[in-house]
Amino acid sequence: MIQHTRRRLVLTATAGVTALTLASCGSDGDVAGTDGTDGAQSGEIELISEGKLTTCTHLPYKPFQFTEGGEIVGFDVDIVDEIAADLGVEQEIIDTPFEGIQSGEDLNTLKCDIAAAGMTITDVREENLDFSDPYFDATQALLVPADSDVTSLEDLSGGKLAVQLATTGEIYAQENAPDDVELVQFEDLALLQTAVQTGQVDAAINDNGVLLDFAAENDDVKVAAEFDTGEQYGLGVRTGNEALLEQVNATLERIREDGTYDEIYERWFGEAPGQS
Repeated sequence: MIQHTRRRLVLTATAGVTALTLASCGSDGDVAGTDGTDGAQSGEIELISEGKLTTCTHLPYKPFQFTEGGEIVGFDVDIVDEIAADLGVEQEIIDTPFEGIQSGEDLNTLKCDIAAAGMTITDVREENLDFSDPYFDATQALLVPADSDVTSLEDLSGGKLAVQLATTGEIYAQENAPDDVELVQFEDLALLQTAVQTGQVDAAINDNGVLLDFAAENDDVKVAAEFDTGEQYGLGVRTGNEALLEQVNATLERIREDGTYDEIYERWFGEAPGQS
């Protein structure tokens, strides 16, 4: 069953660095084990702060992670809450730019223990961090104004296409959009979506889950096309952090077997996986 009582505290990136200094004293060998002992020496799972599983994410990315009523909520948040519960700790969330997440920098500098940001598993990213087993299937989609006739990237010839910096949507657009389409970069999803609503761009590309959710709540936009890219999301941990990775995968397996995954999925997407 989903538990919604665990505290979720959001920190800025700067606050995360302070927490790192206090918890790790600047050394990989000083991170705390889940039992409060020195994690590296005891062989226990290593966490940068005692009693907390610190998550790096990039807000907003609704319905995966976003702020509602002063609390960070979403599909990814609920998934990581289950991992934290199995570890006997609380999840703490750091909002930080996506580039530092997908590059592995935030994990390698011990800003966080785990990255959960609707992040597609790619060969390039696997060079910088270790991914969990896949936990969500995704693809790319095209968001346009509700009255637009655009139904493909080819229809955007001579126009402007919004992309989110350092995402697989940006890569797909670079590889597949006509040469005369101007790609306009945005750092976060909300700015990209607003750009379509306000006419700054003719369309935007991003993962289908977030764009379908946005279109369902805003009648001035629509999803005009989806592109079968066969993407899968993974949770990231620092390269070589095998103990934590094993626990992450064990939790993902557990919640799929006991029905918790389907419950979480239905909560955020309106139906269990495979029913659409």
